[in-house]
Amino acid sequence: MDNPENSQTHTDYISRINKVFDYIEDNIDKDLSLDELAAESHFSKYHFSRIFDAMVGETPFEFIKRVRLEKAATRLRLYPDETVTKIAFECGFNDLAVFSRNFRDFFGKSPTEWQDGNPEKSNHSQTFDSSDLYLDTERNRNHNMEALQSAQVRDLSDQTVAYIRHTGPYKGDEALFNRLFGRLFSWAGPRGLTGQRNADPLVIYHDDPCVTDPEKLRMSVCLPVPPDTTVDGEIGKMERSGGRFLVARFVIAPQDMPKAWEWIYGSWFPSSGYQPADVVPFEVYPEPPENGKLTVEICVPVKPL
Repeated sequence: MDNPENSQTHTDYISRINKVFDYIEDNIDKDLSLDELAAESHFSKYHFSRIFDAMVGETPFEFIKRVRLEKAATRLRLYPDETVTKIAFECGFNDLAVFSRNFRDFFGKSPTEWQDGNPEKSNHSQTFDSSDLYLDTERNRNHNMEALQSAQVRDLSDQTVAYIRHTGPYKGDEALFNRLFGRLFSWAGPRGLTGQRNADPLVIYHDDPCVTDPEKLRMSVCLPVPPDTTVDGEIGKMERSGGRFLVARFVIAPQDMPKAWEWIYGSWFPSSGYQPADVVPFEVYPEPPENGKLTVEICVPVKPL
């Protein structure tokens, strides 16, 4: 039989590590010290690194380096006209030679080679081949246009959300999303935080699945909450960044969600006059599932070409 105290301790540890994840993500371009990460977690600086390593499977600095490299790889792929130096600096690397060496060690290519060509699939990268994406997009264009209800560029405000975070594979795992949302709503319901106006549940994707290994992908199932909401345990709280977004609304079967994302990147963007901006995308679920289909608004940050 599980000890309730052990269970509470475990969720408290998860909460503290999630706060460190959020802090790193918000400050990825800055110098980060072990002392400030330990302070953010409220663990002793003498034990923080061991705790983080045991729970995450990487030391804090291994995690930071990997996330920075993956962020740089995504930016190199999305912004071929930006210089490698600029992207390296914006992702927290102050020394171009160190960045280039680390990038080649991780991805098997130099940053310039990665930016100039389509990155090949490797143990570290799940990048799809662009020709495959184009063909898949053409084959599925009619299907997704039927599923598409609207596609508009809109300005969205910042939003405070409560969340439960998951690390690991999630593509096509409908049961996983149901479990995570079930736990989030079980927490929110007794606190009167469900059914509020402009409080549709959402999913935030913190990593690029074309770059990050599936076992390390992070995503958060979220519910908008008042800024002064108190959270604890596995429930965290963060600010979902606002800005200008493509908001594409689909009524679609769960297994076809990847095709909707492919339509956005392979069809909408090339004819839109926009390119993706450097903010995490998310999905909003404004209505409950009906007849085996989801109503979803895929929100992707945009900026002019």
